[in-house]
Order: sequence, then structure tokens, then C-alpha cells
Amino acid sequence: MSDKTARLIIGNEEIELPILTPTAGPDVVDIRKLYSKGGVFTYDPGFTSTAACDSTITFIDGDKGELLHRGYPIDQLAEKSHFLEVCFLLLYGELPSAAELEDFEARVTRHTMVHEQMHNFFRGFRRDAHPMATLVGVVGAMSAFYHDSTDINDDWQREVAAIRLIAKLPTIASMAFKYSIGQPFVYPRNDLDYAANFLHMCFSVPAEKYEVDPILARAMDRIFTLHADHEQNASTSTVRLASSSGANPFACIAAGIACLWGPAHGGANQACLEMLEEIGTVDRIPEYIARAKDKDDPFRLMGFGHRVYKNFDPRAKVMKQSADEVLDLLGIEDNPKLQVAKELEKQALNDPYFAEKKLFPNVDFYSGIILEAMGFPTSMFTPIFALARTVGWISQWKEQISDPKLKIGRPRQLYKGETLRDYVDIENR
Repeated sequence: MSDKTARLIIGNEEIELPILTPTAGPDVVDIRKLYSKGGVFTYDPGFTSTAACDSTITFIDGDKGELLHRGYPIDQLAEKSHFLEVCFLLLYGELPSAAELEDFEARVTRHTMVHEQMHNFFRGFRRDAHPMATLVGVVGAMSAFYHDSTDINDDWQREVAAIRLIAKLPTIASMAFKYSIGQPFVYPRNDLDYAANFLHMCFSVPAEKYEVDPILARAMDRIFTLHADHEQNASTSTVRLASSSGANPFACIAAGIACLWGPAHGGANQACLEMLEEIGTVDRIPEYIARAKDKDDPFRLMGFGHRVYKNFDPRAKVMKQSADEVLDLLGIEDNPKLQVAKELEKQALNDPYFAEKKLFPNVDFYSGIILEAMGFPTSMFTPIFALARTVGWISQWKEQISDPKLKIGRPRQLYKGETLRDYVDIENR
């Protein structure tokens, strides 16, 4: 709490509102009593100027291009840590000791298998269903299979639900992938790490041995790490809004997955690859760059710029390094789509227009290239994003559930419809 206050004049009345000071970021005007004191609401479509909660998990400074998890910079975590350690950090607030990390990894590993009856649940979907549609349905149905961890008022059940969701999402996502391509489900292996296990479940088949390349596993682990949490974005806010009603954790995460499916959110890397496919060849890049700069043309370059970051996306630097390593390992420089991507990046970075507007390649641009190179279809990009973001959603969910100030979300509106009028009988209309 700060000693500063804001004064708002409404008509002849002056209302004094407290100003809250965070540990980082701009001050926040506390408007909780604005309606009771002044009889008015605020109007903020998209909630771009509204703090709907207080949190200690993730902080973004868009002007500096900074992303911190519990105070640790994302580039340090991506370079020195790994995904499950970052999961522990997000869930519990501090980096684990060696013993704590070993225990946490063991608990996650022991929960990677899903209930065998869930296999039958998958077969209720059409083969050509989008994997995200399958993911939304199956995760939402987890409460029917794991009803012993749905009591949000029980600390232990909340903990079990968190571990189950983090552990089982890679298995469920890989099953959605296998189902969509007509291959048998592959069970998880306890001798593999989190990222390697996911690649194994996606790409191995019973007919032959599959060895996970450590460079690909490391690249996948980085993708998970870089997408683990991103403050109060649309899907995280959806999870928080759903959880404010007391909904069980599986339903809340399913709601977050559904929100993430939108092309303006989690589908951005898929949209980026589709754009590269549309461009087609390197010689057409100048045409599309010119279109992106034309104010009267609705076309825009996907994978460039970011709504929050007004500088370089800090995640993109790490992702670019992984992209170079993966492309070098796989030796697929002759892939037309990847050639277009590399040349587009080069031309855009050297164009004063993009530099002036700070439209740098973002994390979606590079992650799509990596996943394409690994052999994932574009339909799997968002499910992979969802399984990585699950730990962030769960961390935000746990934080909100334990908040003594928790209230059910109830946004207000600026009503512009008809005022009171009498019903007209049908013969008189």
C-alpha cells in the first residue's frame, strides 16, 4: 500500500482512491469502491489497463523486453535450467534443492500414465478432429477419471491435481497426435526425461526402435520452458475467471486450453507457418514485405512484433539459437518453407520500417520453424503450447485459490441496448 491517492471528480463530487505500489511495474489505482462511492464503473475493453489480481509469479516489462519468473530472467532459466525445475519454481516460489528437484521429478514421472479407460474416450472423436478439440475434451473429462483430486478446498488434492496435470498433458497431447494420424498410442517411459518422453510418445512406433536425439530433446525442453507462463494473458485470465467460481482444476485448465486455441493467442505459430507457406518462395518475399508496410492492405507478417513487448521478445533470442541448432542437426536447409523463413527474417531485420516500429521476430516465429523441422504438423503447434503453459495456469490457479480476497469474477458492461419497453402481442407486430 502506498500513501499516494488519486482524486477523481464526478460532477460536483470528488472521490479519493488509494494507489497501490507493486514491487515492479506501474502503480495501480484501487477502484474497488468506485461504484459504492461514485456510482460509476470504469470502461476498459480487453482489460488492457486493468489489474484484475495481484500475483507473485511472473512479471513482464514490455519496454525493456524483460520476462521474469519469480524474479529470475527467462534467458538465464532457458540456458541454465530445464523445464521441470522451472515448473517447481513457478509452483512453489523458489528454485529447488537437489533433493527437492529429484523428489519433484519422480512424482511427475510416476503420474505420466493416464487411466486406461481414457483410451476409449479418444475413440469417440473423429479421426480428422483437430488435436486441440481433442485436448479440450479429454482434459475437461479428467475430473471424471480423477475425482479424488477435485476438492479445491483440500490442500493435498490441489497438490495432486497440479502434479497430475503437469505429468499427463504430454501423454494426452501425444495421444491426440497419434490418434489424428492413425497410429497406436505409445505409453510413457520412466527412464526418459520430460521432453524426451514426449518426443518418444509422439514419434516412436512398435515396429522399430526409436532413439531421442538429445539436441531435439533440449530444443523441445526449451520450447516448454519459454512457454511455461506469461503473466495475465487471455488464457491465464480465463483460467482465473473459471476458478473464481470454484470450478475444479481440470475444468479450469480445459477452459484455458479452449482460449489458447484462438489464432490471436496460442495459434500464432501455426499462423506463422501458414504465412510462410503462402509466400512460397524466397523471390516473393519483397512483395509480402511491401504488403505488410501498406496501410491499406490487411495482410500482416505473422511472427513479428508482440502486443506486450515493445522491444525484442526475450524468448525469441533463445528460440533462435535452438532453431539454428535443430536445423543444423537435421540438415534440412533445402526445405522451401524454412528457406523462406530465414530469408524473411534477414530482410525484415534489415528493413528500417520494421526496426522503427520494433517489429522483431517473436517466439512464435522461431518455435514454428523448430516444430516443423522436428516433424510436427501445424495442427500440433498449439497443443504443444498448451502442455507447456499448463504449469503456468496451475501456478496461477493455486495462487488465486489460496487468496483470502478471492471473489467470483464479474466484469461490468457499458449497456447500449434498448431501455424498458412493453411486450407486443404477435398479432400486433
